[in-house]
Amino acid sequence: MNELIDRLQAEAGLTEEQARKAIETIKNFVVEKFPMLEGAVGSVFGNS
Repeated sequence: MNELIDRLQAEAGLTEEQARKAIETIKNFVVEKFPMLEGAVGSVFGNS
């Protein structure tokens, strides 16, 4: 997930905190809309 955080900081100009919040928001959205993907989402974004 650190690679994604770094990329969001570099390409979108986000702070580390903003990047982490964006990832958490996207992760929660995907799991909410597609609960059957929860395991895969957890593997990609980390289980937190």
